[in-house]
Amino acid sequence: MKNFTLYSTEHCHLCELAEDILVTQLNGHLHSVEVADIAEDDLLLARYGVRIPVLLNEQTKAELSWPFDAHMVGRFIAS
Repeated sequence: MKNFTLYSTEHCHLCELAEDILVTQLNGHLHSVEVADIAEDDLLLARYGVRIPVLLNEQTKAELSWPFDAHMVGRFIAS
């Protein structure tokens, strides 16, 4: 199983768009995704504050920063 983290925060319309894309691209049998609210952690806020949403592959530590679309997410999760 591939594990991902989506860095986001509440009331972020881009983060909501990213979540919608992930729902269509991730297979619950093959992928897991945890949503991390950067507002709850000063280090995450400093790192991702102006970049969210960001999708992190937990195995490779590769990041996919916004803007991304379904095609880009599909390629990212396949790599």
